[in-house]
Amino acid sequence: MAWCPFATKYELQPESDSQPAIRPTQFIVHSIIAPWTARRVYEYWRDSTNLESHFGLGYEGDLGQFIGTETRADANAGANRRADGSGAVSCETASNLQGSDPWTAEQVEMLIRLGVWLHEKHGIPLRICRSHDDPGFGYHRLYREWSTDGTNCPGDARVKQFREVVFPGIVARANGQTAPPKEEPAVALTDDDIKKIGRQVVTGANGMKSPNDSTVDWALSSFVGLTYKAAQAIAADVAAMRAKVDTISVGGVDLDALAKKVADLIASRLAS
Repeated sequence: MAWCPFATKYELQPESDSQPAIRPTQFIVHSIIAPWTARRVYEYWRDSTNLESHFGLGYEGDLGQFIGTETRADANAGANRRADGSGAVSCETASNLQGSDPWTAEQVEMLIRLGVWLHEKHGIPLRICRSHDDPGFGYHRLYREWSTDGTNCPGDARVKQFREVVFPGIVARANGQTAPPKEEPAVALTDDDIKKIGRQVVTGANGMKSPNDSTVDWALSSFVGLTYKAAQAIAADVAAMRAKVDTISVGGVDLDALAKKVADLIASRLAS
């Protein structure tokens, strides 16, 4: 069995070990008609039904794999496993309850990555399936044989995305015409950056027209100083109140809880 290296492994048992092997020749995408994370999809397969998909994809691009791609998963009816041993790899994707929303940018990117990996790993050809048993890529409603009673999954918005964005993206990236988006490296703030942010904050807080106002630097220094003094005053008030509370002896009263309530009250009033 094959496990995708960038998917989180949530292995379903006993299905993962007990279901027959397949030779993956197709990739079929679905909408699960629920706004679920990949882990929630796994929990649904595990706890609520005897069906399952190979993958689950959340709105944020979180990809989970439940069964190896060379083991049958029961999400595609006649495409699950054919008499010749071929079968489809399936991916359920989070959607709204009507199945009418488009895939998010994160979902689109992950579907492209997964499609490229399946092409490279299993040799699934870079074409949309020309018939229900033709190797390639597709979506659940593309052929009647891929569902038990017919389906409208995925919705129109996602079918359009599949044909215009997702599948062309898989082809382009598999052919080296595009690259995965690069994450920008984190850059530490410099002293000048921090000063600029502070100037913007003070400008807004004091109603100044421009962060370059000649009084901003003074206001920033004053603002920081006053904030520090206010924090010290709050801490002193809380400490004094705690000292007073500690001298009280009342049967059945949780003095620590009382002190916390008093401290929260002081902080609330200072903030108002």
